[in-house]
Parts: sequence; structure tokens; C-alpha cells
Amino acid sequence: MTVRIACLCIGYAFGLIQTSYIYGRMHGIDIRQYGSGNAGTTNMLRTMGTKAGIITFFFDFLKCFLAVMAVRLLFGGRYPDLLPLLSVYAGAGAVLGHNYPFYLKFRGGKGIAASAGLIVSLGWQMAVLAIVTFFGTTLLTHLVSLGSLLLYTGFLIEVIVFGQMGRFGMDPAHLYEMYAVVTALTALAFWKHRGNLKRLIRGEERKTYLFKKNRS
Repeated sequence: MTVRIACLCIGYAFGLIQTSYIYGRMHGIDIRQYGSGNAGTTNMLRTMGTKAGIITFFFDFLKCFLAVMAVRLLFGGRYPDLLPLLSVYAGAGAVLGHNYPFYLKFRGGKGIAASAGLIVSLGWQMAVLAIVTFFGTTLLTHLVSLGSLLLYTGFLIEVIVFGQMGRFGMDPAHLYEMYAVVTALTALAFWKHRGNLKRLIRGEERKTYLFKKNRS
């Protein structure tokens, strides 16, 4: 249990690097006071443009990926058979740090870009499926929230399928623990997108165009 808490804490520390907030402050604004009020990639894309959105996504992705790499470096020698599980704990910590940064009164983002860093760290097959799911959905519908939710749903399914196929090399007890953590992350993603879900159901969700100027 101690190593799991350590992985969560390491991830949380990385997750506290709030790219959109820092970038916005460098340009004289608090991104949380604009657009949707969310400190994440989509709001940066809509509010400050494509360059800001790309920078935000890259560093939010990177902080989670680096958190996982740090955990693997620190604990890989002692717990080689548990690395997939510990990686998920590190990723979960990074998402929590991104979504709930203590120094910003726990007002952060929704954790999708950070979660992408976790998905990629777990293997190239997951990365490819995630890219196809997210960008396929978003480019067809221009609904980033729908792409994000399908990304997470697909991630949960992939983890379970790959786990049952033996890809992670862990015993059933640790596999089920991994499934539980990813299920909790998926539930958190849906909770953070609850407003988007209501608008999606009503057909009122705002569209975001990745490769052209968005209407404010």
C-alpha cells in the first residue's frame, strides 16, 4: 500500500504543473476566467488559439508520461511484476493533480490530455487505438467532449481486454485492482464532463474545429 500512495503522490506532484494557467498568466490572463472556465486544452484552443492549445496539450500529456517514467525508474527494480499497476497509480495521481491543484483552490482541468500520457505509457497498441478513437470522433463530429468520453470508454475496455489476454503479466488480484483504478478514472472523466453530457444529450454542445478558427 505504501508504494501505491508514493506513486499517487509522485503523479500528483507532476500534475500540479498547470500548463494552461501558466501560459495564460504569461500572456496576462487567468484562463479560468474565460470561455468555459476550464484550465485545459480545449478552452485554451478556443480562447487563445491553436498554438496555445497545442502547447497546453503537449505539456499536460508530458507531465503524466514523465510521472509514469519516474515511477518506473524508482520502483521498477523492486516491483518489476507490478509496473503496469504502479504506472496506473502514477497516472491517476497526475490526473488528480491536474484536475484538483491545491494551490489554485482545486480548480484545474478535466484530465484528458494528462490521461493521454498514461495511455501512451502503457503501450503503442493502446496509443494507436486512442488516437483513432479521439481524432476520428472529433474530426467527424467536431465535439471534443464526445471524443474525450469515447477515448476513456475505449481505454477502460482496452485495459480489461489486454489484461485478460495476459499483456500486463500480473496475477488476477493485481489485474482487478488495475481495472478498479481505471474504472475510477473513467468515472471521474464522466463526472468532470457532466455538463458536456447534458448538452450533448440536448444537442447543444459547442463544436470545436481543430484546424480552423473557432467562433467565440
